Amino acid sequence: MLIFLLGILVLVLDQLTKQAVRNHFVYADSHPVIDGFFNLVYVRNDGAAWNILSGHSIILILISVVVMVLLSVYRRHFLDGRLMHRMLFGLLIGGIAGNLVDRIRFGWVTDFLDFEFGTYHYPSFNVADSAICIAIGLYVISNFLASRNKNNGQEKEGAEQVDG
Repeated sequence: MLIFLLGILVLVLDQLTKQAVRNHFVYADSHPVIDGFFNLVYVRNDGAAWNILSGHSIILILISVVVMVLLSVYRRHFLDGRLMHRMLFGLLIGGIAGNLVDRIRFGWVTDFLDFEFGTYHYPSFNVADSAICIAIGLYVISNFLASRNKNNGQEKEGAEQVDG
């Protein structure tokens, strides 16, 4: 149930923020929030991350649907039942669904969060993108730490057997 609720929360927050941008900004508008670092913009992305597969909305819709189905069917293979993993799964599904709704409705995704780091301008993104990246990043980190802790435990057991 938690997965479903968190996914719905991400989907609703994503759609509300994108609608607010579409209602209050003119396409290609940019409003500095922290000058030289963070802007709110209105950008339409008809591709995936960094505009990959730009102009291929049908393919991106199909990929999103297939990924959501595969994640749902095989979730027990990569989720170990921890609360954190269930929450991350909800973030991931909600994020995928948020961008999927835009692709189906418009053929593109509304992006509005825009960061600059010195001379580097990071591609604009949205709440759904953030949820996806946070979910994947924390999943990788949590599995790395769990694996490291498991290996440390095995090393200690091996050392105790040698000492005993």
